[in-house]
Amino acid sequence: MWNNLKESKTGILGLSIVLLVIVVAFTATIISPYDPVKQDIINKMKPPTWSEGGTWDHIFGTDQLGRDILSRLIYGSRVTLMVAFSGTILAGIVGVVMGAISGYYGGWIDSLIMRIVDIQLSFPFILLALFIAAVLGSGLQNIILIAGLSGWVRYARLVRGEILSIKEMEYIEAIRSLGGSNMRIIFRHILPNVISPVIVIATLEMAKIILMEASLSYLGLGVPIEIPTWGRMLSDSRVHLVTSPWMAILPGLAITLTVLGVNLLGDWLRDYLDPKLDF
Repeated sequence: MWNNLKESKTGILGLSIVLLVIVVAFTATIISPYDPVKQDIINKMKPPTWSEGGTWDHIFGTDQLGRDILSRLIYGSRVTLMVAFSGTILAGIVGVVMGAISGYYGGWIDSLIMRIVDIQLSFPFILLALFIAAVLGSGLQNIILIAGLSGWVRYARLVRGEILSIKEMEYIEAIRSLGGSNMRIIFRHILPNVISPVIVIATLEMAKIILMEASLSYLGLGVPIEIPTWGRMLSDSRVHLVTSPWMAILPGLAITLTVLGVNLLGDWLRDYLDPKLDF
């Protein structure tokens, strides 16, 4: 696996970006130069170091309340990763279980679950997320729940399709004839054979969840306002785009690079784990 990764420049780039964001998030309290929520009105709207009037005291400058942008970017990565990983795991668990039940048992259960999937897929992803956020309200736990509820359908449809073909194989019939229970067959003998495409989807869905969290935070429906997030930083910079463009450019670059890294890593995983897989 490592030898294959070393031959892929895009895979290495994606892994490097993802690892960098993870390291920054886990070491935020150590490497952050300032408290990300501490206000310093005297030093508000300071430009970054490379701009005229910038200083090394605030490398990336400050926002409209004098808060250090670099510190807010660092702490914002923690929220992004927490929502991305937790939401992906939740959506994966729900989707895999629902897809396994639908594909294995068939009949009215399959029809019911697939109709729910079809209905949810008919809604735009961000519109569905906005609707759920408006109902549940803001908060980190609610954002993770939104990510899970809006992202499980893709796992369910993939797992169902894989199980429909695998459950008719001879070794499954042999296990069933030996008295193997349905739960044992599903979780012990079928799901391990579909784990590769599930992992690939998880990496690609993670990028979508990062964008969803940033969008909800931008609209004020994300985590509480006192918690620094990249989407909130973009929202705060709207009225300062002309006079202080760095306030929007820096968090925008953070979101773009993180999503790019996850997508590049996901593309490499797709080619490595299942090159014939077609999404």
